[in-house]
Amino acid sequence: MVQRVGTVAFEGIEARSVDVQVQVAPGLPAFNVVGLPDKAVSEARERVRAALIASGLALPARRITVNLAPADLPKEGSHYDLPIALGLMAAIGAIPHDALDGYTVLGELGLDGTIAAVAGVLPAAIAANGRGEGMICPAACGPEAAWASPEMEIVAAASLIQLANHFKGTQVLSRPQPKVREIAGTGLDLKDIKGQESAKRALEIAAAGGHNLLMVGPPGAGKSMLAARLPSILPPLLPDELLEVSMIASVAGEIEGGALTNARPFRSPHHSASMPALVGGGLKARPGEISLAHGGVLFLDEFPEFEPRVLDSLRQPLETGEVAIVRANHRATYPARFMLVAAMNPCRCGHAAEPDYVCKRGANTRCMADYQARLSGPLIDRIDLVIDVPAVTCADLLLPPPAEGSREVAARVALARDRQAARYAGLGMPQVRTNAQVQGARLEDVARPDGSGLTLLRDAAQSMRLSARGYHRVLRVARTLADLDGADKVARIHIAEALSYRTGVDDLRRAA
Repeated sequence: MVQRVGTVAFEGIEARSVDVQVQVAPGLPAFNVVGLPDKAVSEARERVRAALIASGLALPARRITVNLAPADLPKEGSHYDLPIALGLMAAIGAIPHDALDGYTVLGELGLDGTIAAVAGVLPAAIAANGRGEGMICPAACGPEAAWASPEMEIVAAASLIQLANHFKGTQVLSRPQPKVREIAGTGLDLKDIKGQESAKRALEIAAAGGHNLLMVGPPGAGKSMLAARLPSILPPLLPDELLEVSMIASVAGEIEGGALTNARPFRSPHHSASMPALVGGGLKARPGEISLAHGGVLFLDEFPEFEPRVLDSLRQPLETGEVAIVRANHRATYPARFMLVAAMNPCRCGHAAEPDYVCKRGANTRCMADYQARLSGPLIDRIDLVIDVPAVTCADLLLPPPAEGSREVAARVALARDRQAARYAGLGMPQVRTNAQVQGARLEDVARPDGSGLTLLRDAAQSMRLSARGYHRVLRVARTLADLDGADKVARIHIAEALSYRTGVDDLRRAA
């Protein structure tokens, strides 16, 4: 007789069904796992054997074969331990043969029979709920699985003994409840920044429309401080965004204690990050920083210090909002709709733009051009706002804190985002929530400027030699400026301000 247990294999954030088939047959004692397992799955034999012994069960002296079907799908990870162990327990009569029918099972076993947390429980639970199945998972992951559906049957146990008692009816486990992780306030506020009013304005525009932002300024001007305070003006995640963001975090194993949070992600990798670390990949095609920043912010400090090849790998995800990681026998697609916020010095020494400064490497303009040429033109063309962040003077530092802080700015950002979401929902595009996401002809409809604004845009497009992408990005920023003003129509003043943030893009493109 073959005992069957359902589990999953992950392809990106998609959980594909896997049938764990356990057979205990006469023959020489052996324990074989087949079905394209990786090293972690092959080692499950020893973990399962030790866990069963610790739970008071002994494997029979017979030939045990575990097949993971479909056999041509690569199986990776330690979450196959629990389905294999439960299949064996059902096969030898330790639990009823039909106890596992209609369940998807995930969990890693310890040698003492405890069930440890694993990655990917949330997407697995959502997939199981879509098939009308329940979920058996570690107790630590129970609150995470409970987010899939309030009606879904979930058994979250801390050990094999608890599961055996549950199925026998001697210790029935209660259903776990969804848990929300409270984020302690960081105390970071825009009030902490004195001066830099134009930079704060650009930060507000970027947050309101989901636009990409590049800040250029000397060391100590406050670029990193501005970026660190961006989360304080962003609205919380909406329910469907929360699930999508949490599914990526779940696959990456970054959900603590099974609790989700509605705070938008903020990722800040070091400039030594490799391409697989940034865009995803590696042996198991794991999500990278751009996917972990989905729905939030990816902050790249010291922008030109990243490897040029690594930076250019961002070009496609910035346009499509997803990244496809392809291997010889594996393909995974992860969402990657993020706000790119970058900061850089104008040159390697950082002071070439300051008055009366003479660079030791030669002319200041040459020093700046050589440093900025590390950024490719196509990448710069995908950035909506480029601003200069000048050095803060001592007079600015002696001023009292500004009256307006993150709370007031966040209120304006929330109103602007609500206007955008309502507009695109009314146009039959509920998946579009910010101006940065709208494409093509629909953008030209919603961001069509008035007569004087159209004339200014046409003249500027010719004189500044805007590409088609640059033209559309100006329209997106102008639409966001109109939303911040509560205006239904894009006016000349909105086009003019949007174009002012584009002049820095042209300077960097010429350097590239």
